[in-house]
Amino acid sequence: MAATFATPSTVIGLGGSSVSTRPLSSSFLKPTLRANNPLRLAGASGGRFTCFERNWLRRDLNVVGFGLIGWLAPSSIPAINGKSLTGLFFESIGTELAHFPTPPALTSQFWLWLVTWHLGLFLCLTFGQIGFKGRTEDYFEK
Repeated sequence: MAATFATPSTVIGLGGSSVSTRPLSSSFLKPTLRANNPLRLAGASGGRFTCFERNWLRRDLNVVGFGLIGWLAPSSIPAINGKSLTGLFFESIGTELAHFPTPPALTSQFWLWLVTWHLGLFLCLTFGQIGFKGRTEDYFEK
């Protein structure tokens, strides 16, 4: 029985390049069937199935420009004790650069203005991307 599972093979050492093997065959082994995987269907992306479009970000510099302006305008309104969020953030950058090699302390107001200003900027850019691309691709139909 061991002879039926043995495969004849020819292996030649480092000097040659011939290796020949034959797959095992037996009445006990069923032929292998390949299951159809829906993720391996040949599609429009060169034979690969992808969940997202190739250009999923659909980057547009209009969104960056209008988003930055759309955040700088309201954050420059003097609403915090007569000062703007942008002004407070840039002022805290200046005070922290005054003692440059030393990093800002954890209790410094710089961290509050940094996180608040950037959080507002990223929210404005995200909603700008959603709104601008949603409108150009008719997501918001009447």
